[in-house]
Amino acid sequence: MLSLGEKPFRARQLREWILKGAVTYDEMTDIPKSLKEKLKQRGILESLAVLKEQISKDGTRKYLLEAPGGSLIEAVFMKYEYGNSVCLSTQVGCSMGCRFCASTLAGKERNLKAWEILDEYLMVRRAAGEDISHIVLMGMGEPLLNYDNVTRFLDIITGEDGVTISARHISVSTCGIVPRIYDFIESRPQFTLSVSLHAPNDEIRSKIMPVNRQWGVEVLLKACRDYIAATNRRISFEYAMMSGINDSDECARELASRLKGMLCHVNLIPANEVRENDYVRSSDERLRAFANILEKNGITTTVR
Repeated sequence: MLSLGEKPFRARQLREWILKGAVTYDEMTDIPKSLKEKLKQRGILESLAVLKEQISKDGTRKYLLEAPGGSLIEAVFMKYEYGNSVCLSTQVGCSMGCRFCASTLAGKERNLKAWEILDEYLMVRRAAGEDISHIVLMGMGEPLLNYDNVTRFLDIITGEDGVTISARHISVSTCGIVPRIYDFIESRPQFTLSVSLHAPNDEIRSKIMPVNRQWGVEVLLKACRDYIAATNRRISFEYAMMSGINDSDECARELASRLKGMLCHVNLIPANEVRENDYVRSSDERLRAFANILEKNGITTTVR
C-alpha cells in the first residue's frame, strides 16, 4: 500500500475483505474507487469458482470447485449439533494409491497453495450462507505431503488477524507419513491429528494402502503414541469398513488390542463404493458387531 501512495491501514482493510470472501475489488465498500483502480491494474484477485452444489437430505452440501488453470477439487459442508464443519482438500488428486479411494484413481496433479485451501473455506462459507466453526483436512490429497502450504494455511486460519478459528476445532488427517507426524508434533501441537488406519495389521493394510509398506502399523502407532505423549491430544483413527476385507470380529479384537490404553477414538466409516474397484461396504449388522467389540474392550467408537 505504501508503494501505491496509500496509508498502511488500507492493507488491513484489503486483508479483512479477502478473509470475508470477497471475490472482486468492487465488493470492498470502504476502499476508495481510486485505490480499487490501482489494485485492478497491479494484481488479479484470484478465487475458486463454485461449479456445482449437491445437497443431501441431512443438510450436507458437497461443492465442486475450480481453481485457476482449471484444476477441480471438492469440499463438503456438514451440520452438527456443535456447529458447522467443512471438509477441505489439500491436493488436486492424490498420489497415495489407497485401493478403495476414488480421489487417487488419476494420481496427483499438484499441491494446492495455501491461499487455495483458505479459499475453499471462504467460498463454501459464502455459498452455504452460514458461519463455519470447525475444519477437517480430509478431502482430496494427503495433507502432510503438502506440508508447507498446509501449515501456512493453518497459521492464517487461526491467526489473530485471520479467520480466528480455534486450533482445537481443526483436524488434520494423514494416511501415515510418519516423519511429518513428528514435524507436526513440534510445530502444531494443538491441532487434532486424524489417522487413516483402515486395518489392524500389516498384512491387510499393505494390500489396501501402499504407504504401509514404507511405515508399517507398529511404526505408525508408535508415532501416534509419541504425539499423544507430547500434546496430550486425543487421536482419531479413521477406519473404512469393507466387507470381507477388514470387518471381521478377529480384526476388531486385534485392533482393540493394538489401541488399548491409547488416548484415542475410532471412527468407523461405511466405505463408499467406487465403480472402479470391487470393494463393498460392510453391512449395518457387521458395523454394529465391530463397534460393540471395540467398546467392550474400552475403545471409544463412533460410526460416521
